[in-house]
Amino acid sequence: MTSLKGRTLFITGASRGIGLEIALRAAREGANIAIAAKTAQPHPKLEGTIHTAAEAVEAAGGKALAVQTDIRDEAQIQAAVDATLARFDGIDICINNASAIALTDTLATEMKRYDLMQSVNGRGTFLVSKLCLPHLLRSPNPHILTLSPPINLDPRWFAPHLAYTMAKYAMSLATLGLAEEFRGRVAVNALWPRTTIATAAIRNIVGGEEMMQRSRKPEIMADAAYFILTKPVDFSGHFLIDEDVLSSHGVTDLDRYNYSRSIDLQPDLFVSQAP
Repeated sequence: MTSLKGRTLFITGASRGIGLEIALRAAREGANIAIAAKTAQPHPKLEGTIHTAAEAVEAAGGKALAVQTDIRDEAQIQAAVDATLARFDGIDICINNASAIALTDTLATEMKRYDLMQSVNGRGTFLVSKLCLPHLLRSPNPHILTLSPPINLDPRWFAPHLAYTMAKYAMSLATLGLAEEFRGRVAVNALWPRTTIATAAIRNIVGGEEMMQRSRKPEIMADAAYFILTKPVDFSGHFLIDEDVLSSHGVTDLDRYNYSRSIDLQPDLFVSQAP
């Protein structure tokens, strides 16, 4: 299967950032996109809503369904899945993009923030995948793609922000387990960037404008996701890095993905080597 035309993607957190770029990349081929995200009204610090994302998807050539969804709430996810089935008569691809982040050490991590990260990242990924799976199993080439890192047990990734690492690795563990449980029936993979990606999280939480200048644009993740999602169902159980996926498909000039002209790119968390 070499196209996403007519395929239905259920994407969490697709109102902005990487999730939106994956939606737009698929929309340009005529895909159907269910935008399952929390932001329905404009936010003072965050660009985009489910409605502006839906407009962008339609303008790009796809069909869109905007569904306000908090993935901590099972009933809301089920309602979003049901709405997607009613609109598009199936789900072919599940993208676990929604994630919460707080890069605080243990003593500085409030349990409220710890619970948020665990609920959105680990539990949310498991629950969204679980509720999409009965419908994915009826698709001719079903995929689950989770935006989470390779599991790297180097202690340096735990010491500075243990709570976040635990929550993010929970998404990776879900990928590992689901890939084996549904091997041959659903392709389950994880995708992670080699560098930081210029998103609201980088600007507002991680590193400000300086790190934005040293990041790549979300389009690199969207293009890598496209190559993964058009592979057959037996391509499963992989923890993939964006630039490695692109280079394996002949894309070697990555400068066009740079947010600025900076050549001092910032390696992302959980990645051992710089680009």
